[in-house]
Amino acid sequence: MTKEDFYALVKEIQTSSYYREPLAFGIARIDRGQKNPDKILQAVFPFINWQENFGSAAILQKALHETGSLIPLDGSEAVFDVTQNFVAEALSYCAPWIDEAVGDAHKNVQAIKYLNTLDAEELQNFRIVFLFADEAPQSIEAVYLKLYALSTGKAALRSLNLNGAFGVLHNVAWSGNTPIELDWLREHELELKMSGQYPIIDAVDKFPRFLQHIIPADNTRILDASKVRMGAQLAAGTTVMPGASYINFNAGTLGPVMVEGRISSSAVVGKGSDVGGGASILGVLSGTSGNPISIGENCLLGANSVTGIPLGDGCIVDAGIAVLEGTKFFMAPAEFEKIKEANPSWDAEYKEIFKGRELAGLSGLHFRQDSTSGQMKVFRSNKEVKLNEELH
Repeated sequence: MTKEDFYALVKEIQTSSYYREPLAFGIARIDRGQKNPDKILQAVFPFINWQENFGSAAILQKALHETGSLIPLDGSEAVFDVTQNFVAEALSYCAPWIDEAVGDAHKNVQAIKYLNTLDAEELQNFRIVFLFADEAPQSIEAVYLKLYALSTGKAALRSLNLNGAFGVLHNVAWSGNTPIELDWLREHELELKMSGQYPIIDAVDKFPRFLQHIIPADNTRILDASKVRMGAQLAAGTTVMPGASYINFNAGTLGPVMVEGRISSSAVVGKGSDVGGGASILGVLSGTSGNPISIGENCLLGANSVTGIPLGDGCIVDAGIAVLEGTKFFMAPAEFEKIKEANPSWDAEYKEIFKGRELAGLSGLHFRQDSTSGQMKVFRSNKEVKLNEELH
């Protein structure tokens, strides 16, 4: 088969009755339960395809079709077992690319080449996964494919339907990269402890850690692996310090950011911002009326502060205060004019007291508490937030 033959074959497949163009697809290695092998504990994708490489998708579907494994692709997702017949069929279609499939080139072909080195028993731990629509995931493999899409940056934060993901995943004990079925641990607790073989358990959770699956950019630092959950997205240059820091799934950064506080699920922080030690950005389930929080560029969230409204660019929240939707802030007339000038589209009329929700998304705000009266106040910020470039 030549490359021209390959392209012609792909076009033929894409016009066939069985083919359906996917939103995403990939080949995953699965970890099974130690007690119940039918229970899937996690799915590891060495490479995912997200709205790309449709030629490879066509080849995989044809190989499934020719080996009698393909079912009608009329749902939002489909998961297939990998067999030796499937691998041989798919490999035959990839012949023009075999020698070129090294390094960063033709990773789908590389995956098939690797599968061709395994026997039938080993292949039982691999699955082919297709997503055809962004609907609530129904399988563990689909949940992981979406988590990979977020953590690799192939899908934007807050862009994917993860409804019901917690109900799909199993709660497992994590020992390094190995998920362990809790029922198996309970059943074998005595013999494991008596023999000194009880594993070191790093966490018990439905989600693994980010670094168990994702290789970050060279200038990204995560000083404690437990501080970032799989499904988080870290832009290059982000630094996550130990201590009170944490980044949940479907949350993260859009550029170089210093993280010493908590970025809750669905919260997004813009480049150049600093989330101070113990500072907390509320998630959609923790006091934001279900509204996801975005923090703009070059903002400073002071140590132990709480932010529960979206902020524009260049905002400062002083240490130790809470900026919530219902928090009342005093604003002087002169500060109102300065803030209006910095936010031309803000159509508010002056009043002495503004609630936090009325200031949501504005740029150039400085929130603080009067140390004499205790009154919460908001000013036009006159300080520049700038990260140390040597650290990012």
